[in-house]
Amino acid sequence: MVYDVIIIGGGPAGFTAALYSARANLKTLLLERMFSGGQMATTEVMENYPGFEDPINGIDLAMRMENQAKKFGAEVIYDEVMELELKEKIKTVTTRQTVYKTKSVILAMGGSSRRLGIDQENRLMGRGVSYCATCDGSFYRDMEVAVIGGGDTAVEDANYLSRMCKKVYLVHRRDSLRAVKSLQDEVFRNPKVEIIWDSVVEDIEGKDAVEALKLRNVRTGESSRINIEGVFVAIGINPNTKLVQGVVELSESGHIITDENMNTNIPRVMACGDIREKNLRQVVTAAADGAIAAYSAERQVDSCDC
Repeated sequence: MVYDVIIIGGGPAGFTAALYSARANLKTLLLERMFSGGQMATTEVMENYPGFEDPINGIDLAMRMENQAKKFGAEVIYDEVMELELKEKIKTVTTRQTVYKTKSVILAMGGSSRRLGIDQENRLMGRGVSYCATCDGSFYRDMEVAVIGGGDTAVEDANYLSRMCKKVYLVHRRDSLRAVKSLQDEVFRNPKVEIIWDSVVEDIEGKDAVEALKLRNVRTGESSRINIEGVFVAIGINPNTKLVQGVVELSESGHIITDENMNTNIPRVMACGDIREKNLRQVVTAAADGAIAAYSAERQVDSCDC
């Protein structure tokens, strides 16, 4: 069997693409290696997705998107894609379990949390080092923790963790936050959050679990130490483009370059969501990308002689 479109990645971009493809009567398969929602599923509270007057949980929104895509006939399989052959008219997608054939491919693999790059980070991962506050926050109830970063995710994480933790340190390398104003206002009012400005992590201390952070002030060069039991890293996202390196055109930052219709440099291969080069990476822009990618796939599949 040859699919009309295979979508790789089950975040908001991928599931929106699946919804639009299925509604266009394209034989649609979505492949996701882990869980529905991607980065969105790690967000506890979403206040800026249109249509929800009250905040919605990222996991809840992900499940709604998945169910809606399935309702219109999209097939969803949880399996990891290992190899892609994209240059032929009929594309080949090889997973751990199966080999699939398709007329078009939509790349929606999103991104993965950026690491600090400290030796102790890998050793203590899962033993105090985390990249998902909503996943692991409950393990640190009544403890003192630190969040590293100054963007939306870091500030959201700090506010979220303050509900269960005794104290939250927010460590940022600059003297001002990059998060939107509403999130900044909330964290500034939060008595359980202490912001440590102009500082970077030099080391994570602990034998069997995280015990402390060693910090360095980037302005003065002075070192300091804070005792904590958990550290949540929220310093950005790296695009998951390993599968297509050397195949599709990438930007200097490693994101996939597309035109306004989500087309890559390979015919009938589209990319959408956080994986592509663009200025704003939000759930609503990922969903918009997915809809456009599916529209492009429909037009190209209809005119394809494959």
